[in-house]
Amino acid sequence: MLYPQLFLTFARNSLIRDMTFRANFLIELVTSVSWMLMNLGFYILVYQYTSSIGGWDRYQFFVFIATTLLVNGIVQAFFMPNAEELSELVRTGGLDFALLKPVDTQFLLSLQRVNWASLGNFVLAIVLLWYSLAKMDSVPTTAWAYVLYPLYVVLGALVLYAVMISLAATSIWLGRNQSLYDFWFYITNFSRYPMEIYKGPWGDPLRNVFTFIIPILVVINVPARMLAQPFKSEHAYLALFAIVATTAMLLFARWLFQRALGAYRSASS
Repeated sequence: MLYPQLFLTFARNSLIRDMTFRANFLIELVTSVSWMLMNLGFYILVYQYTSSIGGWDRYQFFVFIATTLLVNGIVQAFFMPNAEELSELVRTGGLDFALLKPVDTQFLLSLQRVNWASLGNFVLAIVLLWYSLAKMDSVPTTAWAYVLYPLYVVLGALVLYAVMISLAATSIWLGRNQSLYDFWFYITNFSRYPMEIYKGPWGDPLRNVFTFIIPILVVINVPARMLAQPFKSEHAYLALFAIVATTAMLLFARWLFQRALGAYRSASS
């Protein structure tokens, strides 16, 4: 029970810290939600000129966007604030103190801060998801779709975490350099669109790379399809593959993080 209790302590301390500066918390909350509303407005504008994007009609695509908000909300709230600080810990020697703590270093560096303001997107995502499902011509009738949906949302967030912590760990080798960590933002852009749009001489290779090598495309496509579109025979394997890919990515991230820690030299040495 040590790690769940420790995480709850981290979350409570982060909330206390955020509430100490309430104006800053509210500004971050409003800014985050406003940014997402502007993105949603862009797609509303696009759907005035087309009936579908990659075979996804307006409300199916809004389910896709809501799923994106849920997955990114988890990542931005729990993992991103910590990964961003890893290179600074290396530069200032703060990693020395983390290594001395009697807990797993990866756990400590991944979850010691929670950005509560990012969870504001959850409310927007749930409202958008409810509205889109209510407007869709057909919705899943089986309870399994609604049971598996939150599971695959969590799996998607874990895939993004694995990519993020793997790239952030390179700062242990590179010191202050964050170039590879910043590359995470470019990679994850591919997850924001249905995989059906990646076609042709350029699209097909991209879809294969970001599905089977770096499984970014399964992050949103799999859970969103469970509610928005029934799995076709050629897509049914993605549900099982998402579980395998998440496990593989987490194991790889763990291995890479441990290798990076093994190469770390104390700032005092």
